[in-house]
Amino acid sequence: MSRLDLIRESPIIRTPRVMQLEGMFGLAAETRSREQWSVELPLSERPWNIGLIVGPSGCGKTTIARELFQDHFVDDFDWPSEKCIIDGFPQKMGIKEITSLLSSVGFSSPPGWLRPYHVLSNGEQFRVKMARALAELSELVVIDEFTSVVDRTIARTGSCAIAKTVRRRGQQLVAVSCHYDIIDWLNPDWIYQPALDDFQWRCERQPRPSISLRIVNVHRDAWHLFRKHHYLDASLHQAANCFVALVEEQPAAFTAVMYFPHPKSPSYREHRTVCLPDFQGVGIGNALSEYVASLYSCKHRYTSVTGHPAMIRHRARSPLWKMTRKPSTVQRQAGFEKHRKQIVASSRGRLTASFQYIGPSRQRDAQSFGLL
Repeated sequence: MSRLDLIRESPIIRTPRVMQLEGMFGLAAETRSREQWSVELPLSERPWNIGLIVGPSGCGKTTIARELFQDHFVDDFDWPSEKCIIDGFPQKMGIKEITSLLSSVGFSSPPGWLRPYHVLSNGEQFRVKMARALAELSELVVIDEFTSVVDRTIARTGSCAIAKTVRRRGQQLVAVSCHYDIIDWLNPDWIYQPALDDFQWRCERQPRPSISLRIVNVHRDAWHLFRKHHYLDASLHQAANCFVALVEEQPAAFTAVMYFPHPKSPSYREHRTVCLPDFQGVGIGNALSEYVASLYSCKHRYTSVTGHPAMIRHRARSPLWKMTRKPSTVQRQAGFEKHRKQIVASSRGRLTASFQYIGPSRQRDAQSFGLL
């Protein structure tokens, strides 16, 4: 049981302006301003991972949270001014652990990992800060102004990705926010509203709200929106066929496909897939990749080679993909044509895995895209 009886007082210096204000609004002449809260949070009654303190500005959220969880409150971190963000994480962490944690909170952009913290967008900084907090505070993490500096699309997707990570790591997070729109995405185990003095356990966690994607076949020029976020080079082959997933009519993810006209076993191969940082962490990139694969598998075998750790983990568990080569370093591989040699060369020296799509085909959708 966490009980708190809290009083905050501050002096009122009765200047001429203060006395004028008292007269204008009929306020009593006081020498002190006083606020008082009596809070009872039964947090020891049952196990939990995520809590949410939510309410309008001025209701006492931050004051209460700081008093209850003062040793676990996360303020700003010191980040290296010139070094990459990965150098801001604890020295005891290995690079695989750092990149895995960054990916799990929805910042899955290797080029972004190589930038200093101060040049990142607000959404990227929010996710990086969360990753570092989870890395440095092993048990309980308390974040004030949770999602307040990002737009609401990022707030929802970021909340979902962070919640999954906290639960997977067996940690605890208390989010302090004035935004109610994150509740279904954060899916907290308990909610406390100071404005109503109302505490509630949530007996059952609900599935996160669904995300509707509209997938369109686009010109290669659309790659310019995504190229800087891809973990390989920013090139795109001129023969690639390209698709974009839209979330509420905003571009979110990109997939490009190449055809390999082998005389005995022609196939299609995923050439590029990238999800914009604002939409990472909720499976949009994988959903687009698998949808496009289901279109092309109507015609020929569909394969993909990826070195991205998060995508390898997803596909290794997915019934839609069969791993045809375990993660390994490609030393030498002959291509069928000049453009294939260029693609294969980009995999040399990196740890990659090969997959074949074995999920259902969408023949009717493939016809509507003009692929059949």
